[in-house]
Amino acid sequence: MMFTGLSAFPLTPLTDDSVDEAAFTALVQRLPAAGVDSITAVGSTGSYAYLSAAERARVIRLAVEHAGQTPVFAGIGALRTSQVLAQAEAAQSAGAQALLLAPVSYQPLTDDDVFELFRTVTAEVSAPVIVYDNPGTTRFTFSTQLYARIAQLPRIASIKIPPPSTDPDAARARIQEVRDAVPAGVSIGVSGDAAAATGLLAGADAWYSVIGGTLPDPTVAITRAAQRGETEQALALSEHLAPLWSLFGEFGSLRVTAAVAEQLGLAPKNCLPLPILGLDDDARARVAEALKLIEQNQNEQVV
Repeated sequence: MMFTGLSAFPLTPLTDDSVDEAAFTALVQRLPAAGVDSITAVGSTGSYAYLSAAERARVIRLAVEHAGQTPVFAGIGALRTSQVLAQAEAAQSAGAQALLLAPVSYQPLTDDDVFELFRTVTAEVSAPVIVYDNPGTTRFTFSTQLYARIAQLPRIASIKIPPPSTDPDAARARIQEVRDAVPAGVSIGVSGDAAAATGLLAGADAWYSVIGGTLPDPTVAITRAAQRGETEQALALSEHLAPLWSLFGEFGSLRVTAAVAEQLGLAPKNCLPLPILGLDDDARARVAEALKLIEQNQNEQVV
């Protein structure tokens, strides 16, 4: 099934306010080599809302060209339904195998607004659609009832829910609640990297990962351990990344992930689209220290 395992979200690095195609390509090429299950281009981590239609189409094509046999999903969120449909057509033409749709808005949206968006899009596209519930960016929160309504539409393949509780019983109950509300065959994916191991162990099918697009090896390891039911191993591997999880909570996952990529030489300095400022020097030093601690944790695991 295409909508299981680790879906890695690469950054879309910018240089001088233009997409740095070489840096993006290099990020994508690392992902099949690490064994990710899918690549989601121009998701929230890929700054889709800040890219022009032409930039999005180009980035998706680059992802498809360099993904090898790994499926590529593409973000298509936009303010107007007509723009979403145009993005969907461009993404499908570029070779995306699935479409990631978030309800982007300026005016607050109602449940009926969002349902109609998904109804219109699923009636027009041929590719499967992932429901992207990301209230931290869209300021819209799906109810379980709205999941159920939307999941009845054709071509709805997966629902990405916000981070589950880190309490295993609560996470299991929440994932089961969503699963009971949607048709069989619609996968349940989790986001919120710090809680992803718990979510996978609690029965989620997929992990839609921010850091997976930049650090694919440790995130693949967490995913595989969880899929094998190795609870202690999956949680321990996630705990190795705790220095990053702490920074995510303090500064936000996008800014920290960009700083990680910049620190590792995978993206140019200040690679985020303005007006989003990167981390200051003190915070960047903390990111560098976190990466050292993670490397130390991984080396100790190997020993």
